[in-house]
Amino acid sequence: MIRITEIKLPLEHESSDIQAAIIKKLGINTADLLDYSIFKRGVDARKANAILLAYTVDVTVQGEAKILAKLRKDPHVKVAPDTSYHFVAQAPSGLKNRPIIIGLGPSGLFAALILAQSGFKPLVLERGKAVRERTKDTFNFWRKSKLNTESNVQFGEGGAGTFSDGKLYSQIKDPKHYGRKVLNEFVIAGAPEEILYVSHPHIGTFRLVSMVEKMRETIIALGGEIRFESRVDDIEIALNAEGQNQVQAVVLQNGQRIATNHLVLAVGHSARDTFEMIYKRGIYIEAKPFSIGFRIEHPQSLIDSARHGPNAQHPILGAADYKLVHHASNGRSVYSFCMCPGGTVVASASEANCVVTNGMSQYSRNERNANAGIVVGITPNVDFPGHPLAGMELQRKWEHQAFLLGGSTYQAPGQLIGDFLVNKPSTQFGEVIPSYTPSVHLTNLDNALPEYVISAIREAIPQFAKQIKGFDLPDGILTGVETRTSSPIRIKRNDNDLQSINTKGLYPTGEGAGYAGGILSAGVDGIRVAEAVALSLINQ
Repeated sequence: MIRITEIKLPLEHESSDIQAAIIKKLGINTADLLDYSIFKRGVDARKANAILLAYTVDVTVQGEAKILAKLRKDPHVKVAPDTSYHFVAQAPSGLKNRPIIIGLGPSGLFAALILAQSGFKPLVLERGKAVRERTKDTFNFWRKSKLNTESNVQFGEGGAGTFSDGKLYSQIKDPKHYGRKVLNEFVIAGAPEEILYVSHPHIGTFRLVSMVEKMRETIIALGGEIRFESRVDDIEIALNAEGQNQVQAVVLQNGQRIATNHLVLAVGHSARDTFEMIYKRGIYIEAKPFSIGFRIEHPQSLIDSARHGPNAQHPILGAADYKLVHHASNGRSVYSFCMCPGGTVVASASEANCVVTNGMSQYSRNERNANAGIVVGITPNVDFPGHPLAGMELQRKWEHQAFLLGGSTYQAPGQLIGDFLVNKPSTQFGEVIPSYTPSVHLTNLDNALPEYVISAIREAIPQFAKQIKGFDLPDGILTGVETRTSSPIRIKRNDNDLQSINTKGLYPTGEGAGYAGGILSAGVDGIRVAEAVALSLINQ
């Protein structure tokens, strides 16, 4: 099979135009083209008045070897790679201790799925509830300000990504095409097939809920077990025959002890009590950089016009997004994070008396506002030195400050963009009505985050307006605070076997361990760890 990249066609074109472009590119007769499929469809929007669609296609032709030889110097015509998934191991009979997975977010979900498909019958322990019960608790918080600290945006089946835009793209290196396995499993579970080829696929919360349920059913049907409301409060560690620290068992909040020597830690970036526990147990962790800032909201129509010009709201293009970066004069990097076209800003706290924001979209992306995190990078050495958990405490500090600024009722503090730029308290909303629920309390955000963050964002917004006209819209809304951009720690692991560098049998994975950033990369990391566990189990 041949792969052709960079077939560019106008936004308005017929399906027959793709076939014609293939025939022309390969210099073949129509009868020689046996079949083709679209592997990727991207958008070239560098010229808003002349937007193009860029296709990557896989082609079956007669005389493939001859065509490849003729076009061997063409960088856009190559042999199509094998993107199918190949299992590394199958479980032996009589396995003594099955692997345990803590957490059922994307990394835990895919670790469990691969191990189940390989016959290892994993046990998954999830502190939160099943996804539909969790959804009820989350909506109850949004509507009535009643926070369940064990069932919310951060904790429960599906992980934090369930209440998000459902983005399925990343910038990770993926030479083994694990990302394709993730996408294929999502399609099997009910995702639209377009996620296999559009350049920026997304699913949305409502679809993710039913997909997660179907994947859970698959894991159980293959012999896996999933226990909800089963928080792990301790990990037992003892010296093995080689004098190394070795996982022996986990202990649940009810005191139950479950033995295992293969433990996948997929707890997500907000499991602060778990981070404290593993630190006390001597498992090596280190502080890592992350970012903090605000959510910003504009009318989606403004972003559509700025990005797509006369093609705004074209059905193929959908709601427009953006990606922005500014290097501020104080040395800080300011960038847009988790941009949600046609979405809402959501209350994402998991601890009492704290306010945390994030963004969410449904598949349709048809809400009135666009929102994104506008965040500033911070680092351990400069901003929270001295302790591996210092970044976590910094998050807590500013989340509690946001709670106080919002009126101590889980309202979020907010400010109009125009007022923020001149450091003036806001008193009434204008054109843009914030989407955050329970509600937004207008105030001055000058004390909502460290001064270096505030000044960097104040400098960045007018610069972003040079790229997206109207980005500094005076009536746009900033809502605080965005602090859970990524984990504040890394549970360091070996590169070869993916086990903790000082605790055998412990496999840190996903966002919480500091090895992923988003649904796709977390799923990929879960697959990698599952393979490492499988290989260890068959060789023990």
